[in-house]
Amino acid sequence: MLSQVTAEMVARIVESVFVTMMNLEVYPSEIPWAPSHDQLTSVVHLSGDWNGALVLECNRWQACRFAGRFLSTDPPDAVNDDVRDLLGELANMIGGNMKCAVVAGLSLSMPSVTDGSDYGMRFLGPEVHNRLGFECAEGPFWVTLLAVTPEEFAANRPGN
Repeated sequence: MLSQVTAEMVARIVESVFVTMMNLEVYPSEIPWAPSHDQLTSVVHLSGDWNGALVLECNRWQACRFAGRFLSTDPPDAVNDDVRDLLGELANMIGGNMKCAVVAGLSLSMPSVTDGSDYGMRFLGPEVHNRLGFECAEGPFWVTLLAVTPEEFAANRPGN
């Protein structure tokens, strides 16, 4: 089922969400991914016939700009609850569109948002299925799709 999820599909979903929700054109980019102390990371987990996570990463300034666009207000000067909520909602909308349009029958978790890069995330045997860079008027950002293989998922189920 995951083989049906192509980089082009994910890119179209990301482009659609950003244009629809923030009137912000985004374009795929080859900019290399690198963690930063200045980043915000939003994650939603998908589970069902396929298990994995969708990760959205941008810097704090961009997240504030995204929030201002989304709320049709001046962007906040610093990351606040509105900014975190918006970044979580963006990941949720991208994951929700994937869930409905690409990989039917999945459940989507509530989003979580982490500030900075001094943290660790552990998933059950994830593989980076796609890491896509994007450019927009507010700068570069990344969307990563992590996949958990069926074997890893089964091996790490409670009771195994």
